[in-house]
Amino acid sequence: MYAATGARVRRLTLPDGTHWFPAVDVCKELGHTNSRQALADHVPEGHREILETVTGAYGLSIPAGREWRRDLNVISLQGLILLVSACTKPACAPFKQWAAEVIETVQREGSYALEEAEVQPTEPGAPVAYAMPEQVAEAIVRLEERNLQADEQLAVAQHESLALQRTMVEMQRETLTAQQAIAQAMDRIANGLDVLFATRPTPTTATAPTTEAVLADWRHRLSVTEDVWTVAVVIAPVLVEKGELREPLESIAARTGLSVHRVNECLRMLRKHACIRSQGGAEGGAPVYVLNHA
Repeated sequence: MYAATGARVRRLTLPDGTHWFPAVDVCKELGHTNSRQALADHVPEGHREILETVTGAYGLSIPAGREWRRDLNVISLQGLILLVSACTKPACAPFKQWAAEVIETVQREGSYALEEAEVQPTEPGAPVAYAMPEQVAEAIVRLEERNLQADEQLAVAQHESLALQRTMVEMQRETLTAQQAIAQAMDRIANGLDVLFATRPTPTTATAPTTEAVLADWRHRLSVTEDVWTVAVVIAPVLVEKGELREPLESIAARTGLSVHRVNECLRMLRKHACIRSQGGAEGGAPVYVLNHA
């Protein structure tokens, strides 16, 4: 089978030395899509059998693993040769030519013998080594070369696939970094616009506002959502008492139960509607806000 197609198939060797092969393996390598039909067309019943029948004749159990089944169709060595002879794949041609040469030689001379190999075993009692037929040897060489080329192509493809995967991972990492930078830039732009378009306070000599008055004014200025009002209630007393707010966003988030991001959005909403205005930043990096008196 290997000399004909370069493929290795499962083989079961019985105590009497006979070999049996799974028909499905052989048919697959020879290009037969319907193994049952191939057996019916090319292999006589005497050279095909059910695995359980073959092993049962010698009291053997079914081989373990590798998809050996009791009802598996198996063929003898003669059946294997018949299937190879019926194969139309170009790779089988050298083997079929050699088989034809053997038959023709036997018909003409009554026997066929392989030539002895030029190099013989040196161990005492070692069997004689025979040279492989030229057609079969050439076929095996071609098949081995084909297998080596296939292995090389597979290795190249795997290397290229790995390189492509690494490139894609790097591109994804760069894309994520760029997206994060864009998000940060957009946040800075939004904060700047809020400050730019906020209504400037006008000088006033009025008395200092109370917390209640500030909250009432804020409620009038905007449609307050629950989160914005939560932040407003926390920062209004500080602004009234100290005249400014220098509290880190994390501290406000801890007091309100909101996220830092949500606190920042609420402060932005208050700036946008001229409730507060930015006065730069404190030494620790916290933003500074003051009341935006109307």
